[in-house]
Amino acid sequence: MVPEKPEITDAGVGARGQVKTETWTLPGDGRAVAIVPAWAKPDEKLPMLFAFHGRGEANKGPALGVMGWPKDYALLRAIERVCTPPLTTQDFEGMVEAKRLAAHNDALRARPFAGLVVVCPYSPDVDLRKPAQIREYSEYFMKTVLPRAKKELPVLGTPSSIGIDGVSLGGALALRIGFGNPEAFGALGTLQAAIGEDQVPELTELARAARSKNPSLKLRLLTSDKDYFRRALRTASTAWRAAGLEHDFEDVPGVHDYPFNRGPGAIEMLLWHDRLLARA
Repeated sequence: MVPEKPEITDAGVGARGQVKTETWTLPGDGRAVAIVPAWAKPDEKLPMLFAFHGRGEANKGPALGVMGWPKDYALLRAIERVCTPPLTTQDFEGMVEAKRLAAHNDALRARPFAGLVVVCPYSPDVDLRKPAQIREYSEYFMKTVLPRAKKELPVLGTPSSIGIDGVSLGGALALRIGFGNPEAFGALGTLQAAIGEDQVPELTELARAARSKNPSLKLRLLTSDKDYFRRALRTASTAWRAAGLEHDFEDVPGVHDYPFNRGPGAIEMLLWHDRLLARA
């Protein structure tokens, strides 16, 4: 299949927080949405973040599922809000502690959100316990989505300037792709990653191997008090620390559902990668 020419929609020209979106059709009925800051200078190259959606969107099929982060999880609203602080409790859908909200606003006063190109690929409902399915999707991402994004978008394209993240199924998928290709990324984050406690030893070994190949790879596990996977993620964090694997671990308020993605999920993901990814 020949990729369609991207459809470009202007949501603003030059204003901080406004973006342009490109919707791609990829070989094999693949899809991706690229979100580009409209306030970037014409020749400016930015860091890039790949954000993977959850199982609900995987089951909607490519045309609807690819809109998980841009539409269903309100990522465009989150970009606008981190660009125009102060953030409020409402921005987090009511799921934020006062101390954390104040810390985010203090950090944004000290260093405003600079901006990322965010690419949101569609992913099918990959069975994370079947290595063949993981390999197949990972190869598609690494050979089709990543190269096109580096070629066509206003990004630096260096490994230290590229992040990968995702929520629930997407978080587990980000772990597998990131650990399988650690030298391609500067930061690997997760939001409520769908992992089981029985997978912790394997993921710990994968993390150890990834760090040996890329010692500067930044890692984060984020869960919430009503997350189905909280126990497994806390266990993983403990195992990683015991193995000497430095990483960020966050346990915040929130449900494992769409309101979390639209509030804490989107904001926490944007702020972490914007702070850590290289800009030169």
